Amino acid sequence: MSLQAYISALAYYLPEKTEDNELNRLTKKTGIYHRHIATENECASDLALKAAEKLFSNNMIEKESIDFLLLCTQSPDYVLPTTACILQDKLGLPKTIGAFDFNLGCSGYIYGISMAQGLIETGQARNVLLLTAETYSKYINRQDNTVRPLFGDAATATLITGKESESKGIKGITFGTDGSGYKNLIVPMGAQKVHYDESLIKEEQDKYGNVRTNANLYMNGAAISNFALEVVPDMLVAILNKCKMSKEDIDYYVFHQANKFILKFLQEKCGLLDQPYWNDVSNYGNTVSNSIPIALVDMMAVSKAKVCNNVMVLGFGVGLSWAGCILDLSEIKKLKKV
Repeated sequence: MSLQAYISALAYYLPEKTEDNELNRLTKKTGIYHRHIATENECASDLALKAAEKLFSNNMIEKESIDFLLLCTQSPDYVLPTTACILQDKLGLPKTIGAFDFNLGCSGYIYGISMAQGLIETGQARNVLLLTAETYSKYINRQDNTVRPLFGDAATATLITGKESESKGIKGITFGTDGSGYKNLIVPMGAQKVHYDESLIKEEQDKYGNVRTNANLYMNGAAISNFALEVVPDMLVAILNKCKMSKEDIDYYVFHQANKFILKFLQEKCGLLDQPYWNDVSNYGNTVSNSIPIALVDMMAVSKAKVCNNVMVLGFGVGLSWAGCILDLSEIKKLKKV
């Protein structure tokens, strides 16, 4: 037997503040009725801290056992230093751990799992704490109804642990990148390419009356949808082929929870209409890198599936970037929806 990485605990945290979407045609199409929104003084580190503390308290995990901290966020507290270092101190984790941020969106959770697996299975760590935290709402213009009703804020905590085993807890990891589409989901101003400067902010209004500036989040929704429909079916097949499995061998499918419409479309295009498939964005919206772990907690809490030894997770979005794998979640205790 050799050391294999397994997910052993999961938790998530949602900001207390909520916003309700108008009951209109768009809301019914997206399936997003409520979203949790960070307050003005809440940053990604605040949300991640609460998700991690929930994981530690719910699972009676000793903080001293953590060897490495990974934080996936596109809304860090500062340009520098890395927010993961700040969280090491706030959480009271050992000073002997490694810690860093990585900037990825909707595929980021899979990337984090892959990095944790690499650290564990090469003997560099035994217990890796993977955090995701986003406050996309701070990038969104309140007068831009192309994105405001879609995105919510959240944070999650995942413990990935090394276990002596003959079988793998994480398998078939597959990645994809197409940077030519980077402008289809972007905050144009604020880093080194275009420095944030109030004098350079330009406001524009589209033909539908949506208002945004070059310091706000912009999304070409049609282009992002077309991208997902193009890459996700091929990625699913690639993962199955890597693992020498069929669609029927998968206990549950959990894709990035973008919105009800695109998830339903992907389910049909991937030939999964008769398979266990998670589609629930009603109370969260698109929480970016948080959406898959939130869905995993909720799925395991309410699923009638007796086993979750083979759960396929797929993420896709900003970058453009995509990634997926199959998880054995048998090491996780029965979860309650929170």
